[in-house]
Amino acid sequence: MNNELPALKPIIEAALLAAGQPLTIAQLSELFDEGMRPSHTELAKVLEALADDCAGRGVELVEVASGFRYQVRNQVHAWVARLWTERQSRYSRALLETLALIAYRQPITRGEIEAVRGVAVSTQIIKTLEEREWIRVIGHRDVPGRPALYGTTRNFLDYFNLKSLDQLPTLAEIRDLDAMEPELSFPEREGNKSGAPDPAAAVASLAVPSTETRQ
Repeated sequence: MNNELPALKPIIEAALLAAGQPLTIAQLSELFDEGMRPSHTELAKVLEALADDCAGRGVELVEVASGFRYQVRNQVHAWVARLWTERQSRYSRALLETLALIAYRQPITRGEIEAVRGVAVSTQIIKTLEEREWIRVIGHRDVPGRPALYGTTRNFLDYFNLKSLDQLPTLAEIRDLDAMEPELSFPEREGNKSGAPDPAAAVASLAVPSTETRQ
C-alpha cells in the first residue's frame, strides 16, 4: 500500500456511515485511486478493527449479504425505534409460513406452498413479500402452466442480518414460538402445539433486525 495513503480507519468508517446501504470490500476499494488503493486484505483488517471498536457500544459493524454496514444493536433497538413515528410492521402467521417455506425449500411454486400449508396462499401475501423485496421469481417449473418458482433475495438476507442462507437456523433448533419478538409475532394457530420444529418460527426467531444507522 502507498505510504502516502491517509489512515484507512476514519475513511472506511465515514464511508460506511454515509453510504446508507451495505458496502462490499470491492466497493470500499473503489474509494481510492488506483495507485493508492489498499489491498482487500488490508481493508478486511480495517473492517475487523472497526468492528472491535464497537464493543460495548450501541452500534455494531456487521457483514450481511450485500456487504458491511453499521447498525443499531438489537439490545437497544426498542428505544432507538422510537425516533421514527411510522408503525412497525406486524406479520401474520400465514405470511411468515409462506416466507419460511420459500426460504427453506426454494425454488418453490405457489401451488407447492399451498400443498404444504393445506390452505391457499393469498395474492396479497405474495405481493407483500415481493414489495418488501424479500422474494422474487427465479424461474418457472417445467410443467403445464409453467408456474413461477419463488426464491429469497439478497434484501431478505440483509433484513435478517444473514450473510447466506446457510445461516438460517435449523428447524430442529426452533421450538419456542413464544420467544418471538413482538414485531414478528403472530397468533397461535390451532394444531401447532406439539413442539415440533416450525419453519415459520425459524424465520421469526431471527428476531427484529438491527436498525441501520440513519442520516
